[in-house]
Amino acid sequence: MGAFRISKLRACKLVRLGRSTYYWRSTAKDQTPLRTRLRELAEARPRFGYPRLHVMLRREGWKVNIKRVYRLYKLEGLNVRYKKRKKRASHLRVVPPAPTAANERWSMDFMRDTLDDGRPFRIFTLVDVFTRECPLLAADTSLTGHKVAELLDHVAVERGYPKTITVDNGTEFYSKAMDSWAYRNGVQLQFIRPGKPVENAFIESFNGRLRDELLNSELFMGLHDARQKLETWRLDYNQNRPHSAIGHLTPVEFANQVRTEAHALSEVS
Repeated sequence: MGAFRISKLRACKLVRLGRSTYYWRSTAKDQTPLRTRLRELAEARPRFGYPRLHVMLRREGWKVNIKRVYRLYKLEGLNVRYKKRKKRASHLRVVPPAPTAANERWSMDFMRDTLDDGRPFRIFTLVDVFTRECPLLAADTSLTGHKVAELLDHVAVERGYPKTITVDNGTEFYSKAMDSWAYRNGVQLQFIRPGKPVENAFIESFNGRLRDELLNSELFMGLHDARQKLETWRLDYNQNRPHSAIGHLTPVEFANQVRTEAHALSEVS
């Protein structure tokens, strides 16, 4: 236009270009800070997919929708690879009613792993099915029924005893020590059917996350090291891990919310 001294209107007509198109300027915001934070979160939590990273970003105050997170997630090459699970034949099973309060139903189980020197050790896992809290992760070379009872008493000092605990058919849970403990404290041990871990699905899902995010990625130089790393993971799980089933709150936030609501109702009544 400067070379031929014609107006912008005339130039646009000659090349059949709309004036709005000529004057348009991109208003897209710089995505660098968001991409940087997304990458940082993905590096800190390498087994999180984009939906859970989106929740973490929203909790930090980022105003971003899940589609944009997915696009940036792909551009950054952050895809998590999942193992394909074998399809299992469907079958009828007994589904217990969902708990409606904390300490109404706990679930507990055992996991196995090895130390750096090859020695095996066991991990006792415990969760509150309603609040999603993990009150305890215990590691030792041997975990008997007596030891499990002691661990549960230790947890009960702070949060009380549950009404029911769902367990599998392990010998520790069937032991006289556990039977006596349950009788003394008014706790019902609810055993799943043999070979049906799906009936204790919540603890199975929890164990899967623990295996995927910690046990498969860390070396344990000894029991002390294993206990420290398990406790760090447990605290992070309780305090910083949002769950979609409880409104994208962390287990601690949800438990506090439930206690606050219960206290408010008691004052009204």
